[in-house]
Amino acid sequence: MDEDISKLLAAWPLLPGKLNCRIITGLDGEPKLQVRVEVGILQLNLEGRPDGQTPHGFPCALEYYEHLIDGGRDRDDPHATHSSNEPLGPTGREPADADSPTPEPEKSTLTSDECREIREEAELYYRRYVALLTLENYELVVRDTTRNLRAIDFIRDYAERDEDRQGLDELRPYVLMTRTRAVASMALRDNEPKAALLALDEGLDALKRAYVESGNPQAFEKSSEAQMLRSMREGLVPRLPVSQRSELRERLSRAIAEENYELAAILRDELKQLQD
Repeated sequence: MDEDISKLLAAWPLLPGKLNCRIITGLDGEPKLQVRVEVGILQLNLEGRPDGQTPHGFPCALEYYEHLIDGGRDRDDPHATHSSNEPLGPTGREPADADSPTPEPEKSTLTSDECREIREEAELYYRRYVALLTLENYELVVRDTTRNLRAIDFIRDYAERDEDRQGLDELRPYVLMTRTRAVASMALRDNEPKAALLALDEGLDALKRAYVESGNPQAFEKSSEAQMLRSMREGLVPRLPVSQRSELRERLSRAIAEENYELAAILRDELKQLQD
């Protein structure tokens, strides 16, 4: 086998300032995501953990530690890939065989080393969903960002040290923004501007809550994540039919009644833009 990849690199030149990626079929017949980087080509699996590893006999380290701490429950996440109390084998679908490692007894906290393992794994998923966003594969972006939000919540809930808890939680606004962009883009692709607007409303609301919960609410207004979502929403509002105005008013009244003042402020802005 020729181990020199010079021909591959020459056939797929690097594009400065642009994320250059593609999906190919691997030798195993499964789709692979490739990203052209300055020093070569990065290849990731599209399913399961991006590097194809099964740490501790589980599809990913996050699921392994979830199993140790809460018995493998999905923690109310419908996007979780593992709900059995048994560790899974390499494909992530069947139980591991007798030679697979047996999980240690149930535990209640995560050490710094365990948090680092989950953070480094989240970086793999980040690389994949950024490339998938470029390819406009929004469904898989939603899948991977949802998974990383789950990792952020897990470390927040169970890390022994505050430093570990804060390290990954700082990424929450960016992950929320990316997930919201993908959900709204799916709706627009399906010619559902109202659904896209709702996704952006909910995303901005979740983003503001994240800044409030982090103790830095004043950073929300000027954050790049909020600006990105607002820009997307401002471009979307003119595409809504005039009849949408009454529906927005109804949602505004409901938000006020439920004392959801952040959402109410967003809806007021949308009504003003419709009237203009």
